[in-house]
Amino acid sequence: MNESLWRVFFNKSPVDKKENKSIRNKQPWPTKDAMQQVYEKNLWGSGTSDFYSGEGSHKPEIVKPYIETLTAFLTAFENPISVCDLGCGDFNVGKELVSYTKNYIAVDIVPELMERNSEKFKASNLEFQCLDIAKDKLPIADCAIVRQVLQHISNDEVKQVVAKLASYEYVIVTEHLPKGDFTPNKDIISGQGTRLKKHSGINLLLAPFNFKILEESVLLSIADENGLIVTTLYRCR
Repeated sequence: MNESLWRVFFNKSPVDKKENKSIRNKQPWPTKDAMQQVYEKNLWGSGTSDFYSGEGSHKPEIVKPYIETLTAFLTAFENPISVCDLGCGDFNVGKELVSYTKNYIAVDIVPELMERNSEKFKASNLEFQCLDIAKDKLPIADCAIVRQVLQHISNDEVKQVVAKLASYEYVIVTEHLPKGDFTPNKDIISGQGTRLKKHSGINLLLAPFNFKILEESVLLSIADENGLIVTTLYRCR
């Protein structure tokens, strides 16, 4: 990426680190079981698909600007980079990014979903892997994409994921956050819901996650009736 483009993506000052308050320790339901139930019972809606990852993956006013933003990032490199999509869901979004990458590894925890994705989406540079991103070793790539995934899992699992993200040069995280002031990183049980119901949201730079990065930039912020859907780019090494 040339210097002028680099300035476009990394032009924000560091996030002020505040001490996280009152973290409740809970025993999360196994994430695989929780996510399988989400799809089996259409807890994120049914749409017109056999597997549906919710409005965040299908609503045009959310999806279109995200794809445009990620496309701009990926095409800023002189040579295409490799991408690992951690929590790819029904792949309605990821399918639009594959052609701009050297290779694209799409990961999710639900076996039936990944079997369906493997049959439905084909490209020479595309691979699907069924993994638990908290417990399993993650694929090697230049960039990791984590789009509206961490908001659904417990703090303990987020910490396990964050410990692995430093191996990527670039990490692009999208999270649903409350508008205005809020207490970050309240714990939840993994599943359908998010921290919004506790007027909270993920901030990876604060305790208990303390994600160590070199630079960060907010690439996109989309307001909806529940808050802000914020996409942040981190450079880790």
